[in-house]
Amino acid sequence: MTFFRPCIDLHNGKVKQIIGSSLGNNSEDLKINFESTYPASHYGELYCKYGLKGGHIIKLGPGNDKAALEALAAYPKGMQIGGGISLENSANWLRAGASHIIVTSWLFDKRGYFLPERLSDLVSEVGKENLVLDLSCKAEGDSWVVTMNRWQTRTNLVLSRQVLYELSESCAEFLVHAADVEGKCEGIDEQLVRFLGENTSIPVTYAGGAYSIEDLQQVEDLSGGSVDLTIGSALDIFGGNQVSFEACVEWNRSHGLE
Repeated sequence: MTFFRPCIDLHNGKVKQIIGSSLGNNSEDLKINFESTYPASHYGELYCKYGLKGGHIIKLGPGNDKAALEALAAYPKGMQIGGGISLENSANWLRAGASHIIVTSWLFDKRGYFLPERLSDLVSEVGKENLVLDLSCKAEGDSWVVTMNRWQTRTNLVLSRQVLYELSESCAEFLVHAADVEGKCEGIDEQLVRFLGENTSIPVTYAGGAYSIEDLQQVEDLSGGSVDLTIGSALDIFGGNQVSFEACVEWNRSHGLE
């Protein structure tokens, strides 16, 4: 079954919805769809109230630790945490209340080359059952290349059936933002969702481009129910007018997730 998974994206300590492709070093290029007047803890409390587990908090750059800690305190063991995660701080975030840590950039060198020994070290530190690998990516021909540094830097890791199988041996889940469509509310990357459904054996959450409640059914159909969906900018609690939060809660309930 495909379920709705919630999110809290943090930028400069505020809950925001941002077009992923604009997240570079130049602040003038940043395209913000929504900035909340509520603190991150408000969303943690909301997700806790409705029992929406498996969501993620993503820290987009520095200045977000305080807000992230407040959200985790509002929903202990109910959300995953990503953004700036490394071997040195991973266990601290689990102790702070995260259900899992999400890691990407730390697994690569500055040029974007994957460092498998770092993944092994992280598994030894926190256990694969507490680890989510963020494989957020950009399309390149008929493939998808994993990106790092807030989706701005392409790595040497290309998604394939073999790569997903090997990485699944070292983590509990995958989180995959389609960086090309993230925040644009113009539709999901159907080919990527289908690929993930056909080639993964562990839980996967896809994010990027969702703009209607029907996207949950579409993801279920494309993935055979093996991929979950995060909806961000289109959601009414993030200023959107295409998808109601209540409808997402009802979808989960109707699919047996209480």
